[in-house]
Amino acid sequence: MNPKFIPLFQPFTLNNGVEIKNRLVVAPMTHFGSNEDGTLGEQERRFIGNRAGDVGMFITAATLVQDGGKAFHGQPEAIHSSQLASLKETADIIKEQGAKAILQLHHGGKQAITELLNGKNKISASCDEPTGTAEATEEEVCSLITAFGNAADLAIQAGFDGVEIHGANNYVIQQFYSAHSNRRTDKWGGSRENRMRFPLAVIESVVAAKMKHNAKDFIVGYRFSPEEPEEMGITMEDTLALIDVLKNQPLQYLHISLWDFYKKIRRGGDTNLCRIQTIHERINGKLPLIGVGNLYTPAEILAAFNTGWAEFIALGKTVMVNPNIAGKILRGDEAEIQRAVDPHQEDHYGFPDRLWHFTMTGTQAWLPPLKGQAPNILDL
Repeated sequence: MNPKFIPLFQPFTLNNGVEIKNRLVVAPMTHFGSNEDGTLGEQERRFIGNRAGDVGMFITAATLVQDGGKAFHGQPEAIHSSQLASLKETADIIKEQGAKAILQLHHGGKQAITELLNGKNKISASCDEPTGTAEATEEEVCSLITAFGNAADLAIQAGFDGVEIHGANNYVIQQFYSAHSNRRTDKWGGSRENRMRFPLAVIESVVAAKMKHNAKDFIVGYRFSPEEPEEMGITMEDTLALIDVLKNQPLQYLHISLWDFYKKIRRGGDTNLCRIQTIHERINGKLPLIGVGNLYTPAEILAAFNTGWAEFIALGKTVMVNPNIAGKILRGDEAEIQRAVDPHQEDHYGFPDRLWHFTMTGTQAWLPPLKGQAPNILDL
């Protein structure tokens, strides 16, 4: 290994005493590879089977916690005890490659796909006519909170090393915190403090599952998106207020969702500063931060880490293109690392069929670009 990359492979000890062997994390990637019942699919098994090697943590694809919130075809689930064997196999595949296995807990809210509701109502913080979404009743809100805790319970039983609460990308937790999507007038809406109540209740539910099992070594993380483009959407001011509360919760890490690691603040803060820099400074060492954002090559990954704005660097698109990218860096094979998918090497990537189809269209900015094409840009 080139000595300059040594910092990426230094261990880090979380506040619960768990050591993560290095600073590289596989970001949660939508793969469309699970079976229709949410259990581990053969194409999913192939996709994750060689992508956790030589990294510190591997965060799974967004995993559904309750019927009625599925936002992707082929999405994994952690809802029923009947799915325990599948969850255990997923955890084992990851851990056998030497990474900490983290199950990301998710509900789509208004982004749920109507045809995948399984007879349930599509619910969110408030109604949304274009998507056919109803405002969740008090009973439904409480049931959803409980579902996150139940999924964490299943994750512990299945042998996962931790869970990540998906509070980002305009899914249901973010929908509750955003004044754009949450127009409730009860205790779950209105003021910023009230809108924060739902994500905090989810954290409490997940931590309760951890306490039930006396699982002190179990890792609980929280992922968030720092801003929304809508006029009433989340601003940096809103996010910093959330950070002030999250950094004092019984969590082990925070994980920012960014398309561009160096994206600057849109509003609600100093627009000359990068979002991640501002957030890291606000955390002030209380919790480690996972940074992410269009980092492909070892040089780009190292440069991002050397900013000091994140204790860990998550890799998504480059892991799609380069299975076991960390191993390549360790072996000194960084020159082999690619920035784009070669359409003529389908077998090399091991993508599930639906993921390969979307990649070949070249229209999805959250997927790696095709060889010879410029990437699409997301302005989030």
